[in-house]
Amino acid sequence: MARITELHKKWMKEPKYRKAYEALEEEFVLESAVIDVRNRAGLTQEELARKMGTTQPVVARLKSGRSRPSMRTLERLADATGSRLLISFAPRAPRNGRLGDFAEFY
Repeated sequence: MARITELHKKWMKEPKYRKAYEALEEEFVLESAVIDVRNRAGLTQEELARKMGTTQPVVARLKSGRSRPSMRTLERLADATGSRLLISFAPRAPRNGRLGDFAEFY
């Protein structure tokens, strides 16, 4: 049985799959960050919701990456987990697949 990482590499060669995956990239990044910060804080979704002053379903939606949280929600998440909210911007990879001038960022 193939590992998921091997399948992902194979599928990324297919233009339709790559396009769909790249369209969801921001959701994956947010989901991963929410899971990481909650785990580092050692909180369940219910405990995190209580500390944020919200409900568990709201935390679940935040974790799913399918909603666009407000800055206020992200600040409450940071406060509830004893974290500091940092926002950064990184250059996108050029569409032609060549790094060119962006190589220094990678």
